[in-house]
Amino acid sequence: MVPAPTPLPRPGYPVLRTTLANGLRVVVAPDATAPVVGVAVYYDVGFRSEPVGRTGFAHLFEHLMFQGSANVAKLEHARQVQGAGGIFNGSTTPDYTNYFEILPSHALELALFLEADRMDSPSLTEENLANQVSVVQEEIRVNVLNRPYGGFPWISLPPVAFDTFANAHNGYGDFAELEAATVADAQDFFTQYYAPANAVLTVAGDVDPDGVVELVERHFGPIAARPVPSRPGFAEPPLREPRRAVLADALATNPAVAAGWRGVDPVADLPGQLARVVLCDLMTAGDASRLERRLVQQDRTCLSAELYLGTFGDPFGQRDPALLTFEAVHSEEASPDDIVAVVTEELHRVATDGLAAGELDRVRARLAARLFREADQVLERTLALSAFELQRGRPELLNELPGLIAEVTAEQVRQAAAETADQYPAVLELRPGAGSAATTGASA
Repeated sequence: MVPAPTPLPRPGYPVLRTTLANGLRVVVAPDATAPVVGVAVYYDVGFRSEPVGRTGFAHLFEHLMFQGSANVAKLEHARQVQGAGGIFNGSTTPDYTNYFEILPSHALELALFLEADRMDSPSLTEENLANQVSVVQEEIRVNVLNRPYGGFPWISLPPVAFDTFANAHNGYGDFAELEAATVADAQDFFTQYYAPANAVLTVAGDVDPDGVVELVERHFGPIAARPVPSRPGFAEPPLREPRRAVLADALATNPAVAAGWRGVDPVADLPGQLARVVLCDLMTAGDASRLERRLVQQDRTCLSAELYLGTFGDPFGQRDPALLTFEAVHSEEASPDDIVAVVTEELHRVATDGLAAGELDRVRARLAARLFREADQVLERTLALSAFELQRGRPELLNELPGLIAEVTAEQVRQAAAETADQYPAVLELRPGAGSAATTGASA
């Protein structure tokens, strides 16, 4: 008889939700343990919503949102937040764009004013657009073009694994398409995707919930409601044959390989997603993980090996389709095909032999501890609550995840491994040396 999972304590952050008349969803999570507050605004738009011919536009627009608004001069957002002792930032992913501040709790209204002002009226001018196109291009030079393994594999694997523009294109953007963007494009994008009803506002930390709602109504309530675009489905069928591409990287010191397998729908099939979260940790998290022992310690073919879910390694921040991605930097002597074959072999081993005694308990305990640590940080808590509300309508999942991880069974992990191993992978080989073009194609 299989013993029941050991019950785990769960985070107990209160979560309150309300919706303004203009459609803005609001999540409040009070916690008086430290005099700090987190404020985040998540917009339901990311790389996948970019129009054809405007690659990188969602990220470019994120930059534009920091260029001032009706009542906030350029650079004033940064001065105000930093002057109050806080930090700020934003990011763009396949499915959302976010903006956030972490400040002393007495500065809450400042953060709400700043976010509301740019939600209502960002400064979309020719000057700001030209300036931020240049900034984004320089960011691409620094992070991709002039960096070893830049953009590998988040930019270069999707075109191998997917067929549609929404899923396969470069979310950082093509230089020529960025330069072709117009203020009219920006205004259309803002009107379509930055409506209050297409956003979630989260306030977490040392706050009074009633006071928060009053301040939110004061600053965000007057923003006019606009229609929300219907979000298309981006799902694609599983691969019918293996796919492979080769990428040259003149700056890389060692070859690398990435492989992607289709996962389950992360939102519609949470139990299946959790089983894959456990599977990834089982395979490559820590010295005792299977692929770390096999590829790095035993075979010594890889300098590093990682298996993860989601474009940027966040298994709970992406909708379908999402990849289960393996990536490794390896020795010159090692064959990329042999390395991927080892990954598939280890997946089959889990699928047929199951888990070793104590293996599942170790992995579940590590994952639960990580979730507790993340929830304890005001920033991580604020971001997680926002993503859970935006994509699932359930910010309470923050409190439930450690317990749900503890309930994942060995059979569920075995099934996840079997479903992954039985797929055709998309494989991307990175070779050090001159040149930059990738060759793609199916192989038998």
